[in-house]
Amino acid sequence: MNSNRITTPFGEQSTAAEVIAGVDLTGKRAIVTGGASGIGVETVRALASANAEVTLAVRNVEAGQRTAEDIVADTGNKQVLVAPLDLADPASVAAFTAAWDGPLHILVNNAGVMAAPLTRTAHGWELQFATNHLGHFALATGLHEALAAAGNARVVSVSSSAHRRSPVVFNDIHFRQRRYDPWLAYGQSKTANVLFAVEATRRWLAADGIAVNALMPGGIRTGLQRYVSQDELDRMAAQAGGLAGARWKTPEQGAATSVLLAASPLLDGISGRYFEDCNEAGPPVDARHGVAQYALDPDAAARLWQVSEDTLASIDTPAS
Repeated sequence: MNSNRITTPFGEQSTAAEVIAGVDLTGKRAIVTGGASGIGVETVRALASANAEVTLAVRNVEAGQRTAEDIVADTGNKQVLVAPLDLADPASVAAFTAAWDGPLHILVNNAGVMAAPLTRTAHGWELQFATNHLGHFALATGLHEALAAAGNARVVSVSSSAHRRSPVVFNDIHFRQRRYDPWLAYGQSKTANVLFAVEATRRWLAADGIAVNALMPGGIRTGLQRYVSQDELDRMAAQAGGLAGARWKTPEQGAATSVLLAASPLLDGISGRYFEDCNEAGPPVDARHGVAQYALDPDAAARLWQVSEDTLASIDTPAS
């Protein structure tokens, strides 16, 4: 665990707008997956407000267009674009990366599915791992040349405190032998999001200037929780430390750490770390705060990268 933890002037109550204040992203290009809902919207809004060109990579293009129009009206930045992307479909990811032209300065891997009932993709992969990790892995590696071309690009991997529910279970990632548990599956996929930042840093930071960090946005009520009942949410909030731990963030507050990692000059050159409430996390302190050691394990990170490459290579995904 890193003893020299990164701290910033921002905290749990900070908003994306506060974090981006004074930052000029003119000439910079960004992609935000899941940019049409939840904290994705506020992440896009903040980046657009700083004059970045922002592409919403979304499954529902109509919803994406409505969000883009709203953000253009709000920020005056007409460079808010929409492109189709289904992270659970490798062919969709391949088509998206093939269509991207020119440098990419910021990639925010924000989209996700939480606690879904057992669902398998067309390739037989468990949906949460396929969407939350494999899709974003294919996207980031597919855009690697564009990120490298940008110089000092940043990749943001949106994880969760739920990573502490499960490490990546390499001998049965897709729940083919073990009994399916939606929260273990979600936790495993969120651990994978942190491990991706660890190994991508080793591979890309020195060689290509690409910084990759992971984060926990905090407890926010969004469409992400569509599979989770109100009773379950209340129970989780209570477990997280009573009233103090149960404070729900607004989407604007929930997007703050993503925006900090994506754009703040305070984090120049910082990579391979896990942040929460706009500061680097330490060891676990309660149900919601802190990062598990296994999520930062370089051996697990290297193994996951290889497994991810092998899994994606096992299928034929022409970009058409």
